Amino acid sequence: MNEVTAQIEKAAELLGPNLYVQAAFIALVFVIVGKIAEWILSRMIGRVARRSSTELDDKLVELSHKPIFISFVLLGLGMATRRIGLPGAAEFATIGALKTIAILVWYNFFRQFTNLAVQVVRDRRTSKLVQTGMLQLLQNVVKVAMFALFVYFIFLAWRIDLTAWIASAGIIGLALSFAARDTLSNLFAGVSIVADAPYKTGDFIIIESGERGIVTHIGLRSTRLMTRDDVEITIPNGVIGNAKIINEAGGPSQKHRIRTAVGAAYGSDIDKVIATLEQVAADNEEVCEHPAPRVRFRRFGDSSLDFELLCWINRPIDRGRLMHELNCSVYKAFAASDIQIPFPQRDLHVRSMPAASAP
Repeated sequence: MNEVTAQIEKAAELLGPNLYVQAAFIALVFVIVGKIAEWILSRMIGRVARRSSTELDDKLVELSHKPIFISFVLLGLGMATRRIGLPGAAEFATIGALKTIAILVWYNFFRQFTNLAVQVVRDRRTSKLVQTGMLQLLQNVVKVAMFALFVYFIFLAWRIDLTAWIASAGIIGLALSFAARDTLSNLFAGVSIVADAPYKTGDFIIIESGERGIVTHIGLRSTRLMTRDDVEITIPNGVIGNAKIINEAGGPSQKHRIRTAVGAAYGSDIDKVIATLEQVAADNEEVCEHPAPRVRFRRFGDSSLDFELLCWINRPIDRGRLMHELNCSVYKAFAASDIQIPFPQRDLHVRSMPAASAP
């Protein structure tokens, strides 16, 4: 690149001793070079990108047009400025302004590219980054890192000494770390939750303290649950990170098993009881066929023969409603089949009666 710029400067000298004419020639050459680079990018590289199966590279080429062209233009203006030989302060301000514009252009390019990449990954709902919520965390980290680099290069462009700024930032960071211990605790717990992924957005979970609901958002500071009462609960990650979590949507599938316990009177036909309970499960369309429902004779109770109907449903959130429906169906089916559901009772045996008192 240095040899190319040197050749352009030599060619500019052939136009005569007028520095402004030479500067205009240098700027014009870099505008033409920028247009050529933009044409090569759109025609050759763009043609190759269009053959791929993804749209990411196509949009990347589209985003690159403006930054590449502007970069050549700014480079030409910078060389033209040096060629003119402005006074020290004026040249420093002009070059600093051109560098700032270039940094802004490329910062905007990388910001748009990051948003584009995130959108492509988000469209793939099967991606683990989307399921665990890690994508949002990575996006925020990249944004912070890009902004920090943007500020760093701006300081370099204007030759600002960063030593004092870094020392001040360290002192301020130490003070903030003591003042915001709870916030930092929630932040690190949020990173741990996202990395360990005990649950993801859309899972139905139960917290050790008793809260239960669907995870609607996993943030760096807190996790949000939507309860069955349509009430949103916000739990700090520092609390939920140290609590026992039951993820009813975890495991190989999101199916959930429910249990319906019922007692039959002693003397009942147990085969008939089992067949009746199996028919109740088969008649409910929301009970899964695979795994198949099953009935278990659990114990000889004090007043009844205790049975349990076990069946699977597609979503844990439907457990309460389907338990209600199955209980109603079991009661009606037992009544129709003349199967008694006993209530607790005790037999009292009197061995002797007290003697009647004389009148």
